[in-house]
Amino acid sequence: MTTLTASDADALTALDATDQAALVRAGTVSAEELVTAAIARIERLDPGLNAVITPAFDRALDQVRAGLPDGPFRGVPYLLKDLATEQAGVRFTEGSAFLRDHVSRRDQELVRRLRAAGLVLLGKTNTPEFGMSPTCEPLLHGPTRNPWDRTRTTGGSSGGSAAAVAARLVPAAHGNDAGGSLRFPASCCGLFGLKPGRARVPLGPAYGDAFGGWAAEHALTRTVRDSAALLDAVAGPEPGDPYPAPPAAGPFRAEVDREPGRLRIAYSLRTAGGHPVHPDCAAALDDAVRLCAGLGHEPAEAHLPGLTDEVSDAIGTVFGAAMAWIVAYWTRELGRPPRPEELEPYTRASWEHGRRVSAGDYLLAVTTLQSFARTVAGFLTRYDLWLTPTLARPPLPLGEMTSTEDDPWRTARAAAPFVAFPAVVANLTGAPAMSVPLYRSATGLPIGVHVLGRPGGEATLLRLAGQLERARPWSRRAPGGC
Repeated sequence: MTTLTASDADALTALDATDQAALVRAGTVSAEELVTAAIARIERLDPGLNAVITPAFDRALDQVRAGLPDGPFRGVPYLLKDLATEQAGVRFTEGSAFLRDHVSRRDQELVRRLRAAGLVLLGKTNTPEFGMSPTCEPLLHGPTRNPWDRTRTTGGSSGGSAAAVAARLVPAAHGNDAGGSLRFPASCCGLFGLKPGRARVPLGPAYGDAFGGWAAEHALTRTVRDSAALLDAVAGPEPGDPYPAPPAAGPFRAEVDREPGRLRIAYSLRTAGGHPVHPDCAAALDDAVRLCAGLGHEPAEAHLPGLTDEVSDAIGTVFGAAMAWIVAYWTRELGRPPRPEELEPYTRASWEHGRRVSAGDYLLAVTTLQSFARTVAGFLTRYDLWLTPTLARPPLPLGEMTSTEDDPWRTARAAAPFVAFPAVVANLTGAPAMSVPLYRSATGLPIGVHVLGRPGGEATLLRLAGQLERARPWSRRAPGGC
């Protein structure tokens, strides 16, 4: 194997996954060189970020030396988020002291598909406890720092993966999303974050429709084409799935290069709950509206109907029930309940709330949200897409959204004005959505805009995202020191 210079290694890690894979196919570099370069970069830069909390470097090199499948991403280094998606033989904590020493006994189907695509799994990335916070600051592993400003949040819950991709430790990394957990970190870290539609990527074998179908698996990437090609590599039903996604017309990667046509784009600066919008986030929306109009689309101000207090209460009921389910699941798997000190204050309070949710309460909430989903579907018969800022504020300072024993609900109170735009609508409706990194604040912080599509509408989102990326290339920007 040729020994790469530091500058050669940095040049390689600046490429997206598509270009890295092309170099391996051409024989310009070997898979081992790519992986070794990524490991060296993680070892050099991650101590200042705390993105990678469980390295699996020896296992990754063994995977390379044993021979890789001839998949579309053969030899490309990749990281797994330490939440929901298990890799056999690797520590799996979900950010919780309750699982501090847990080692996975099986691979999720997604992990099998990632390996079949030729990706080399280098380890696990940081996440808040059980993914239930929009900031990546678990007590077990400590906070992940935003590469653009290390005093600020990466967003959550896929914050470790977002920091790793933004800092170019790897070209892409796994994430998942049950209420914004791919899209919030994408906004905070200047990345492209696509949440696929319901059942597009399987959740088996451990889960069928986690959170009643809210949870979705995918990735954080610097380029749209990487996101689309990764989705091609892992999408499709697994035998036994509770329901299928609407069939795709063709490869998602091909959609990125197609013109989207003239789209009717509703846009709004109205938040759920009436929280104020930071001027930088309002400017990001104005900029995106002007850009879309300049590209020939039809923007029109229109507010999403149906976001009533009843809907908000139903969302809270489902999240509470989900927290009760998570703790019950791990109590069953580990053979014991958590000790009080093994759960963070916010998790413990959420769990206690969730245990008071009856089966009837949960199903009534589901009924309310299914009715709301029909209202959203009706709205999207008049428009192709719905555009808002991804977040109502730029990335917050670390520590602002953490709870204490004396104030366990501080996370929820502090997060509400931050995640005030209803990203969770994409989860409860099953529709695809994306955060696109079009804007920077005056101080250089990334500010994303959010686009909600119709159910089954990933192709339309990817076409628009490709057009926006060609008009406003963002992937060449890198944080200082990275």
